[in-house]
Amino acid sequence: CFSATGNTWSLAEYAAEFLNADLFRIEPEIPYTEADLNYGDSDSRANQEMNDETSRPALKATVENIEQYDTILLGFPIWWGVEPRVVDTFLESRDLTGKTVIPFATSGGSGMAYAQQHLQGLYPALRWEQGELVTARTAAGWAKAALGM
Repeated sequence: CFSATGNTWSLAEYAAEFLNADLFRIEPEIPYTEADLNYGDSDSRANQEMNDETSRPALKATVENIEQYDTILLGFPIWWGVEPRVVDTFLESRDLTGKTVIPFATSGGSGMAYAQQHLQGLYPALRWEQGELVTARTAAGWAKAALGM
C-alpha cells in the first residue's frame, strides 16, 4: 500500500488484519512533505511527477520475497485520476508476471474505473481483478469480497 497522508494506509491495515495478510508499505526513498503534496502548486513534487508519465520515484524498500505471493492487494490514493508514480515504481521493482493484483484506492473525488484501466494498460502481463474505491465504511465488505470470502 502507498499512502501519502495515512488515509489509504489505515484501510490497508484494516484489510490486512481482517484477511490475516502480510502488509508492505510502499514508500518513496525521499518522503513526501506537505509542500510536495500541494496540488495547488504546479511546481510541487507530486504535480511534477504526475505530469511526467516516465517518472518513477525511487523506493525506500522492496518486497524481497514477492515470489511467495500469488495475490496482491494494491492500495493507493488516486492522484489525477490514476495511481501515483511511486506505485508504478513498485509494480516495476519485481517480476509480478502471472500474479493476481486486486487494486483498491481512496480518493477525494475520482472514481476507480479510469485508474484500473490505466494500470491494466501499463501492466498487461498481470492478472487484474476488479478494483474498488474503498472508504472506511465499505472496507470490511470490500476485503471480504476481494478474496471471495
